Amino acid sequence: MVSLARTLRFGLGLVALLALGGCAMFATDDSKGAGAASSTGKSSVDALKRGEGTGTPDSSPLKEVYFNYNRADIRPDGRATLKSDAAWLKSNPAVRVQIEGHCDERGTTDYNMALGAKRAQAVKDYLVSMGIPAARLSTISYGKEAPVCKESTESCWQRNRRGRFVITAGAPGS
Repeated sequence: MVSLARTLRFGLGLVALLALGGCAMFATDDSKGAGAASSTGKSSVDALKRGEGTGTPDSSPLKEVYFNYNRADIRPDGRATLKSDAAWLKSNPAVRVQIEGHCDERGTTDYNMALGAKRAQAVKDYLVSMGIPAARLSTISYGKEAPVCKESTESCWQRNRRGRFVITAGAPGS
């Protein structure tokens, strides 16, 4: 009975948090860049508002990391990508980034918000383990709210299960 009451309190708290937030975002840490992109980058929500795609531009020095269905652990191909991303971040120490966690359309909104938060945190933790200061990294979850692909196919779902980087401050040349 205690766990049922605890679950209900958690659920009501989550509903209140989402209602007060006024949008489908869940910041997983409170850094200055969370929730809004600066002039150096566009969050997925900013891109959606402009009618643009939510994928990372090919010109970005930081590449997306992809996840398996219902998982938040870093895959071997993701480790290779993050090694390259960490090298770029080390050579650009003034850069701060926001890591967005994304999911495919399957599952509830609440479940995907939590999974997106875990994915973003896994990416952050991996970069920190590679020597990137945690203070340069913030995380946010968009769950299934900002898909890069809208078809209901496995290949599309795979593209949506990602960790995406947005440079929020200190971009080279800015």
